[in-house]
Amino acid sequence: MELGLTDRVVLVTGASGGIGRTIASTLATEGATVIAHGLHGFESLRAWCPELGIHPERADLTDPGEVDALFERLLERFGRIDGVAANAGRWPIPDAPLWETSVERLQGTVDACLWTALLTARGFTTALARTGPHPDGTGASLVFTGSTAGRFGEAGHIAYATAKSALVGLTLTLKNEIVAIDPWARVNLVQPGWIATPAVSPRLEVPGVIEGVTRTMPLRRVGSPDDIAQAVTFLLSPVASRHVTGEIFTVAGGMEGRLLWDPARG
Repeated sequence: MELGLTDRVVLVTGASGGIGRTIASTLATEGATVIAHGLHGFESLRAWCPELGIHPERADLTDPGEVDALFERLLERFGRIDGVAANAGRWPIPDAPLWETSVERLQGTVDACLWTALLTARGFTTALARTGPHPDGTGASLVFTGSTAGRFGEAGHIAYATAKSALVGLTLTLKNEIVAIDPWARVNLVQPGWIATPAVSPRLEVPGVIEGVTRTMPLRRVGSPDDIAQAVTFLLSPVASRHVTGEIFTVAGGMEGRLLWDPARG
C-alpha cells in the first residue's frame, strides 16, 4: 500500500530511545523527510541519522523557549511540518509507591511525559497555523505515544500513569481544535504495552517477569519497537488513516485489566 508519506516532513521526538528511533527509521523507509529529535543520548542519535538521510535536532522539550526555537528552525529549513510523532517521555526506575516518591521525581516524570507532549503539540499547531494545510489537500497528523499505564494504571509508577492518562484528554480535545487551522488534520494516540526496548529489556530478563506481565494478554508475548512504529506510521499516513482521528490505539497484545493465564498451568 502506498502510504502517501513521500516528501512529507515529519518530526519524531524522543528518537534517542528504541521506539522513537524505530519510528524514525520506518518513516524514512516510507520516503518521509524525517527529523529525529533527541536530548539525552543525542550524540549517538546524531551519528546514526546520516545512514538513513534523517536530520537530527537537539532540544529540551520541557523548555517552551527551546520548543519554539526548534519549530522555527524546522520551518526555516523545510518550509512546513506535515506530521509529528510526539514520542518523548521517560519511564522512571526503580518502582516506588507514591508515599516514597520525591516531589522532584513526580514533577520530572510529569514534565517528561506530559509537559513535553503539550508543548510539542503547541509548537506543531502554531507552525501549522502559519503555513496552512498541505497544498495537496491532505491533512496534517499528530500522533502521541501514551502507555497502557494510562489505561489500566501501574503500581509503582503513579506519575507516569497519571501523565500518560492525561494524553487521552489532550488527544480528544485537540482533534476538535486542530481542524480550525487544517480541516483534514488528525490527532491520535498510540498506547504501547510491554515493549522490549533497550531501557526495558534488563527488567524483562529477570526470571519470571515475562511470564508475569503476559498474564493479562491473550497474545502471550512482549511487543517490539517495530510493532509501535508500524502503528504510528499508519496513523501518520494521509492515505491509510485519512478518516481516523481522536482514536486511542492500544498495541499491547490484547492486554486486559484481569488475569487470563495462570503461569503454573502453562
